Amino acid sequence: MTVTKGIDVSKHQGNIDWKKVKNSKQADFAILRAGYGREISQKDLQFESNYKGCKENGIPCGCYWYSYALSEEDAVREAKIFLEAIKGKVFEYPVFFDVEESSQFRLGKEKVSSIIRAFLEYVEKQGYWVGLYMSTSYLNGYVEDDIKKRYAVWVAQYGSSCTYKGQYGIWQKSCKGKIDGISGDVDLNECYVDYPVIIKKSGLNGFGKTETVPVTEEEMTEKEMLEEILEHIKSIDEKLP
Repeated sequence: MTVTKGIDVSKHQGNIDWKKVKNSKQADFAILRAGYGREISQKDLQFESNYKGCKENGIPCGCYWYSYALSEEDAVREAKIFLEAIKGKVFEYPVFFDVEESSQFRLGKEKVSSIIRAFLEYVEKQGYWVGLYMSTSYLNGYVEDDIKKRYAVWVAQYGSSCTYKGQYGIWQKSCKGKIDGISGDVDLNECYVDYPVIIKKSGLNGFGKTETVPVTEEEMTEKEMLEEILEHIKSIDEKLP
């Protein structure tokens, strides 16, 4: 299995020299923060420049939206703003829902799961390969199994190995990475799925579409088949170094 190296960035990394990042050969892909919350004014201040930098330097990218949603209605509002923020852009990697606020986890597993479903289902219907970002402990304690099996998972656990036993495509392994072109620390990731090939083949995330439209029944069937393959790949994650 091919393992690719990646980073995730936001305004906290400041102005990034993406040409240097590319030449460092330490980032095969990047996941960009698009923003947070439920207002378009909360779009990440570096999102546009980071997206432009990735595209100009041939770095495949995905993105994520940091959530504060405390209800299904909040989650749908966040989803709509997220879609506005990323309109017209093309992503080779999934678009993720980032859930990590203590105020959300105080609501309990059932409510947290309902919030996650509301966001992911809404965005998925607009033609995107969606996923969930969360730490191992919260994935284990606050997310119902149907979500963890159905969607792409980006798991965070810092250290030499990931102990999460469910399927996952990306592991965020460190927040202390050093890469030429980025001042200060940056998050480091490993990816175990060839998302660009699957996403392009599926016509998702802006590929093969002239406008954002709901996914048809035929497209959903193809995507479900591809996800079954993804789950099979993840079943051997314990063999990874």
